[in-house]
Amino acid sequence: MSSPLKPLNRQVMVVTGASSGIGLATAQEAAKQGARLVLAARGGDVLDAVVQGLVENGFEAIAVVADVAERAEVERIAQAAIAHFGRIDTWVNNAGGTIYGRLDQVSEEDSRRLFDINFWGMVHGSLVALPHLRRQGGALINLGSEASEVAIPMQGMYSASKHAVKGFTDALRIEVEQMDGDPVSITLIEPTAVDTPLPQHARNYMEREPKLPSPQVDPHEVAAAILHAAIVPMRNVRVGMMAELDIMLGRLAPGLADRLSVVQVPRQQQDIPPRNPGGALYSTGANGRIYGAGIS
Repeated sequence: MSSPLKPLNRQVMVVTGASSGIGLATAQEAAKQGARLVLAARGGDVLDAVVQGLVENGFEAIAVVADVAERAEVERIAQAAIAHFGRIDTWVNNAGGTIYGRLDQVSEEDSRRLFDINFWGMVHGSLVALPHLRRQGGALINLGSEASEVAIPMQGMYSASKHAVKGFTDALRIEVEQMDGDPVSITLIEPTAVDTPLPQHARNYMEREPKLPSPQVDPHEVAAAILHAAIVPMRNVRVGMMAELDIMLGRLAPGLADRLSVVQVPRQQQDIPPRNPGGALYSTGANGRIYGAGIS
């Protein structure tokens, strides 16, 4: 890194998937620390309400309604940032979703849509952000998961998409940081299960309502890791003790890890019928909540 990253109070930060969960927590924390924000999500009403709340509290933020699966819409996010603030210092590719269901039961259409959001959305954000970050130095932060390195039964396509996020991010880092020597820090964030509305927004093929296994970390912990990577160059950041343990076990004893993973299947289901099996795969499910069901 030939150019140090700026403190947050001198940064213009783009956050995708900013209307709920980790994205919303990151936006709120970044605003408190003085960053000027460009917040993107599919749901205009919720996004506008989030931005209005920040602006009313004296923070600088704009909303851009965009589906990250579409490259042209991601380019519009960057254009809005440049038009309004003149530059981009940090770009956070956070938008994502999941599918609960066995791999042989999930439709190809649903699987491709998930990859369009989780993988191609991150690719679009990375490649659109890169020229702006190269110009004056900056940080590109991609949201992976412990599922970037271990497999999760009943969320196989999510795991595959997050493995792909890691592969792309690692290769891009080598090309940009090592081959070109550009002043861009490229970070992969790998949280364990996080207490967000991810299960409520999921496409669900199971006969029960999905949930995340405990223990879950607070979304604000992940937000803190993201904001740290925005000011201190980091390669890879795991959030939550379980992420470290699961990844280590997967490397040291893969056969045992596979057998233990089967135990996670019932821990991903609640004892009630599915509430909204379609989820937010094709339409926005954002409701302005940081936390998952039962917590406001």
